[in-house]
Amino acid sequence: MMQSLNRMQPKSPEMKRALKLCMPYIGAAALFSGAINLLFLAPSLYMLQVYDRVLSSGSGWTLVMLTVAVALALLVMAVLDPLRARVLIRVGIKLDNLMAKRVLSALVERGVTAGSDRYREALRDFDNFRQVMTGTGIHAIFDLPWVPIYMAVMFLLHPWFGVLAVGAALVLGLLAIANELATKKALQVANSYAVRTYGFTDATLRNAEVVQAMGMLPGVTKRWARDREAMMGYQAAASDRAADLGGAIKFARMFVQSAALGMGAWLTVQQSVTAGVMFAATILLGRALAPVEQAVGAWKGLILARQSLTRVTDLLTAVPPREVAMQLPAPQGRVGLERVVYAPPGTEKAIIKGVSFDLAAGESLGVIGPSAAGKSTLARLIVGVWRPNSGAVRLDGADVFTWDRADFGRYVGYLPQDIELFAGTIRENIARFSDADPDQIVEAAKRAGVHDMILRLPQAYDTEIGQGGEVLSGGQRQRIALARALFGNPRLLVLDEPNANLDSEGEMALNQTLMDLKQAGTTIVIIAHRPSVLNVVDRVLVMRDGLVEMFGPRAEVIAKLTSNVVRPAAFAGSPQPPAPQG
Repeated sequence: MMQSLNRMQPKSPEMKRALKLCMPYIGAAALFSGAINLLFLAPSLYMLQVYDRVLSSGSGWTLVMLTVAVALALLVMAVLDPLRARVLIRVGIKLDNLMAKRVLSALVERGVTAGSDRYREALRDFDNFRQVMTGTGIHAIFDLPWVPIYMAVMFLLHPWFGVLAVGAALVLGLLAIANELATKKALQVANSYAVRTYGFTDATLRNAEVVQAMGMLPGVTKRWARDREAMMGYQAAASDRAADLGGAIKFARMFVQSAALGMGAWLTVQQSVTAGVMFAATILLGRALAPVEQAVGAWKGLILARQSLTRVTDLLTAVPPREVAMQLPAPQGRVGLERVVYAPPGTEKAIIKGVSFDLAAGESLGVIGPSAAGKSTLARLIVGVWRPNSGAVRLDGADVFTWDRADFGRYVGYLPQDIELFAGTIRENIARFSDADPDQIVEAAKRAGVHDMILRLPQAYDTEIGQGGEVLSGGQRQRIALARALFGNPRLLVLDEPNANLDSEGEMALNQTLMDLKQAGTTIVIIAHRPSVLNVVDRVLVMRDGLVEMFGPRAEVIAKLTSNVVRPAAFAGSPQPPAPQG
């Protein structure tokens, strides 16, 4: 049992440090546990004194004094027990304050890379471990070290009582080990299916509109039910085995209690012990075996907590904390890519293959190309979401990936291809959930051409938009996301298909906004499928299969695309590119 508990020691240095900081609380809980276990001797001693002294002497005063003493002992124990629980709750609060934000930040950083589904439930795993650390199961761990002390006292009462206690503890311990071995594999598999089921459920809810529109619900339900049935099957198998062993443990526990009374009666008849010793030993045996039985009952939770801790520490190891970088001065907006190569984690095929170009501060670039050319990947690399396998992306000479994220975000606006808004108000979403000046929020909304639309909503800027902005249309979500990107007058603005959901009026407002930003000196990178937005850019980058096919002034590149030399494949599926202007 102790070996299994030792496995709960985290491998992550961060988690070890957090638990170390919680040690004062854990130490206090251990001291309370020691006092509680000492006071648990009081009922046994009371029984011993009543039968062996009071009944033989007939002293009423002795009985009164013993009763008062045991009452005080039980009262103190009744006070210490909730105090121990309160201290352990503080352990959970301390651990949450120390690690919850770190786990969330690791999840966010891991969420932008391939293979992130593996750690989807890491925050839930952390909560599970934290709750076990503050639950009744941990009480049993504090009480287990006192079991040998109770057994030693039983040996002092009579060796046969001690032998019975040791034998009973060994039997219960072996049954606990058998319980772990019988349920461990099934619980691990059941948990993996549970994670898959929850992930598939989240995906189904996010795509509920598609599921309903195309009649996918029966097929989706069948797929979901397959994993859920497997999860339930393995959980049932583990529970069945645990129930069988639980019955054996209960039988052993009750039989030992009865055996202790029988042994005490036999020893009393043999005049080896007194009646007081017989009853005291019976009570003491129950207390000695209680932590073992409690630990067996909490075993499933402890095993799940250990697995949860392993997954959390795996996440923290996979996503180490970024080093705190020195705050850099506000950038002017110079962008440089130096032979950037990027391949998703776990793959060898590069999506971006040696891309290099430079943009002066205040220049604007349109990136075009067929599907799967690597345009959106390039956007993520420019804003430092992904790190190149080789090469570097620089803003004013500084590597954007190593730049402190919070500091970097003050100077950067980013509109991804897949718009995601957060549950909250429009005000909070535009301000990036910061305590921003309302004038800054309104200025960003006006630049995005969405101010008047917001004012027409029921609560204007304080309108709750629901999960993912569900109360808004696609065009409204995109324009509010654009306002979020424009918030704070960024020096670098990266827009991935900013006009995908806009009507003609919205496109005109977007083009005017981009022209105003250019005059203000903002460096702009636009990923474009609809070529109308290219009218406002200075340069055009044409990508194909992760490579730079063309790069240069807009008029020059557009002229080549519209000539007979190069077919306009960059606009496959879109209207013809605009005629060169200027």
